[in-house]
Amino acid sequence: MRRRSLLGAALALPAIRPAFAQAWRPTRPITMVVPFAAGSGTDAGARILAQVMSEALGGAAIVVDNRAGANGSIAAGFVARAEPDGHTIFVTTNTTHSANPALLKHLDYDPVADFAPVARVGNLPFMLVVGEGSPARDARSFLDMARKRRGEMSYASGNSTGIVAGATMARMAGTEMLHVPYRSTPPAITDVIAGRVDCMFVDIAAGLGNLRAGKLRNLGVSTKERSRLMPDAPTLAEAALPGFDITSWNGVFAPARTPAPVIEALNAAIRGPIERPEVKQRFADIGFDAFSGTPGELGDFVKQQIVVWREMVEAAGIPKE
Repeated sequence: MRRRSLLGAALALPAIRPAFAQAWRPTRPITMVVPFAAGSGTDAGARILAQVMSEALGGAAIVVDNRAGANGSIAAGFVARAEPDGHTIFVTTNTTHSANPALLKHLDYDPVADFAPVARVGNLPFMLVVGEGSPARDARSFLDMARKRRGEMSYASGNSTGIVAGATMARMAGTEMLHVPYRSTPPAITDVIAGRVDCMFVDIAAGLGNLRAGKLRNLGVSTKERSRLMPDAPTLAEAALPGFDITSWNGVFAPARTPAPVIEALNAAIRGPIERPEVKQRFADIGFDAFSGTPGELGDFVKQQIVVWREMVEAAGIPKE
């Protein structure tokens, strides 16, 4: 009887070994690369994500590595060339994985071929803001000023959403505005507050602190529908520009050829925590609309978004740089 029980247990072992083999865990610190500077909305979201992923991966160390510059291309190229072993991941946005192919003449990475999608993280709603010293109190009065001062007023940008949203706004308003690009969002916000630049499109996560402090004034959100994070704020579409609709998204990628069990483990470490109400609230508190999905869903979404952003860039008349 005892021999039979031991034999049965031994025969059962091969059946359960594959399940344990698939439970990948990091063997050294994970580098979480962010293509924007500290203080940006993507950076703020990444730091929350690093904490909850670390817990989900059994206390693994996750180091956030900010590599700003070249519209996110520096960070994207770095991750594309990293070892595909799960220890380098990329928390990025539509800047690197939707808009750059339409905005830049030369990319040293392919947003589809060079990356393995891991999971969506959520959306970063944007808002049109001016400094507290601006005479504009709403989107309509601001755009009236821009039409009267055609070519004299300016908009800052710290990412591709800011570039495309600003150019689209000027085109739809029937005016011209000077584009002032910045390496990242925080210095752009500083110059808008100081009045050196007239306005900018900034994600709620990056602008919320200055908005609450009264240093920035929100003239409208960029999405077609009102943001559930700011339900009282009008959309630009309803306030002044019917049809205006630009959404920034956020997702996690690994280098191409990262093994499937590694991708599955990373995906689970994101999706599990994000489904928890308290984690969603942590993201919401910084102006981040958090949700997730499968690697396949993110991969399909990126391909669709490359087309969407190419059409927006072309419609806005933005030349490739």
